Amino acid sequence: MLKSPLLLSILLVLIPLSSSDPNPPTLAHAELTNYGFPIGLLPVSVQSYTLNQTSGEFFVHLGGACRFTLPPDNYLATYSNKIRGKIERGRIAELDGIRVRAFFKWWAITGIRSSGDNLVFEVGMVTAKYPSKNFDESPECDGHKSAG
Repeated sequence: MLKSPLLLSILLVLIPLSSSDPNPPTLAHAELTNYGFPIGLLPVSVQSYTLNQTSGEFFVHLGGACRFTLPPDNYLATYSNKIRGKIERGRIAELDGIRVRAFFKWWAITGIRSSGDNLVFEVGMVTAKYPSKNFDESPECDGHKSAG
């Protein structure tokens, strides 16, 4: 009789683990949400990050350079192995390590602002606005798809 409740308890613990996301968000992804940004600004391949809580300076280390397509316009984006910048509530500035291909040229994304339900990407003096919901899920780097 004791075996049934014990087995049931083990099954109740294991079932949520087996159906969980194979690529759960990292602490770096969680930190993005603390500053008002969606987790999809970072790919799933984050290995580590550091954040200076006083200055907002951050450093993200990926498992290697990363390339994927950004929604909704299907721009090709590349993330360097190391990304750095400065974050504060609703704004990422001094961004280094993210480039996007548009109009037959590679452009460095230098900043990102959260504006209501939109994200505003800065490329020097030029900006482009996209719905935040397009970045609700972290992208996987091309050639690094998880089994699942």
